[in-house]
Amino acid sequence: MAVKPDAAALEEAARAASGGGMPPIHKWDPPFCGDLDMRIARDGTWFYEGTPIGRPKLVRLFSTILKREGEAYFLVTPAEKVGITVEDAPFVAVDFTDTGEALDFVTNVGDRAVAGPEHQIRVERDATGEPAPYIHVRDGLEALIDRKSFYRLVDLGETRPHEGQDWFGIVSSGTFFPIIPAADLPGD
Repeated sequence: MAVKPDAAALEEAARAASGGGMPPIHKWDPPFCGDLDMRIARDGTWFYEGTPIGRPKLVRLFSTILKREGEAYFLVTPAEKVGITVEDAPFVAVDFTDTGEALDFVTNVGDRAVAGPEHQIRVERDATGEPAPYIHVRDGLEALIDRKSFYRLVDLGETRPHEGQDWFGIVSSGTFFPIIPAADLPGD
């Protein structure tokens, strides 16, 4: 009889595997053990069985064993892999520091990502044109850039040629990240 995935067992295995740092999840290929009733909301809140997980250290621990395969998300340990639901991106970039040369983002779970070639920024638009900006954090995992940080980014923006047309975007670590075609900018 299969054992139902359990958050407490995952927590114990993650603590043992992490040794206080980032566990080597890229080396693990455990068998799939089923789906866990765990969800990461668009605002970055983690839920277990419908209840928000109120312990930031536990959320951080779970975030270190999060793995993306295609469009699916899993929590993995050396012995098991369980599916979870992610509504948008698994993390939220809640702030950034402009060093003058680069933009250094911090997420709701304490990860840092300096925007540049290895940590790309991209902006998606929904059917209404509303922007949704993201930054790559690690291993195919992204953070949705929160609204206040996005407004601050826009204040740093500039217009440059990109792929044959002028784009409004931002520069970090020598890399230009387009936000919107300059022709689509609202008038002053």
